[in-house]
Amino acid sequence: MLIRDATLEDAAALCSIYNHYITRTTITFEEQPLQTEAFVERIRSVCASYPWLVAEEGGVVLGYAYARAWQSRSAYRHTAESSVYLHPQAPRRQGTGEQLYRSLLSQLASRKIHRVIAAIAVPNESSIALHHKLGFDEAGYFHEVGYKFRRWIDVLYMELPLDSALRRNDNL
Repeated sequence: MLIRDATLEDAAALCSIYNHYITRTTITFEEQPLQTEAFVERIRSVCASYPWLVAEEGGVVLGYAYARAWQSRSAYRHTAESSVYLHPQAPRRQGTGEQLYRSLLSQLASRKIHRVIAAIAVPNESSIALHHKLGFDEAGYFHEVGYKFRRWIDVLYMELPLDSALRRNDNL
């Protein structure tokens, strides 16, 4: 498996992966599928300041991970929000998400990001387990803050102080 920086040429494949989660899950709170052109702009915008990584094998995109600004005010500039998405047909429990995330965290640390935030729509036990495995701790729980597919959805916030994570785990 190859983990590399995303390019604008990845937009169609990445958009297809994300649209699966929009139309079939509550993992994202977006409700309308995106067009490839909109995804091109998202990649361009994120990559101007943060990493966006792609995992591929044999030329097939297995998933992606990226970070973005957590909040827009300047005092938050050392905190990023992270996301990871796997292709719906990608083999599970093969370490793809973990490898993507470790690469992302390493790049964030090299960019002087101090803390990484993850917002997880619950239930989502596999995502929570992945974040715990990587050293994230639960930081907050918001009840019924999203409404999708005719039901209320809770969100768990998890956080990782990168400097502590690097001291605990040389593999980041």
